Amino acid sequence: MIPPRFDVTADQIDQVVAVFYGAVRRHEVLGPVFAGHIADWPGHEAKIAAFWRNAILYERSYDGNPMRVHMQAGDVRADHFPIWLGLFDETLRRTLPPDAARAWSALAHRIGAGLRMGVEDLRERRTGVPILR
Repeated sequence: MIPPRFDVTADQIDQVVAVFYGAVRRHEVLGPVFAGHIADWPGHEAKIAAFWRNAILYERSYDGNPMRVHMQAGDVRADHFPIWLGLFDETLRRTLPPDAARAWSALAHRIGAGLRMGVEDLRERRTGVPILR
């Protein structure tokens, strides 16, 4: 069995995800974007918790492609990611011990940077000169 990336439990992951999406639903910018794509909040939260359990605890419970989902959404913009990460960092600080919050934040920022680059790249291809390779 592979040890966790850092010291956090499955229950803590579930709690972070629930608190975070509560904040997202109330957020003036992110709330409407998420609401336009998510009809089943409990199902979405379970899927995202599985994503984080896979990324942190190395469980094999997540089956999805976050890059494709964010790129296909159409209304996810690069400037949403700093807002998302700020809310996520606030949730981590309020919910977890400091070391776990810092470690998870660093992981979330790495993942967020990759997703943001994918969204930016897609937008540039839609509005810029076509790339012919």
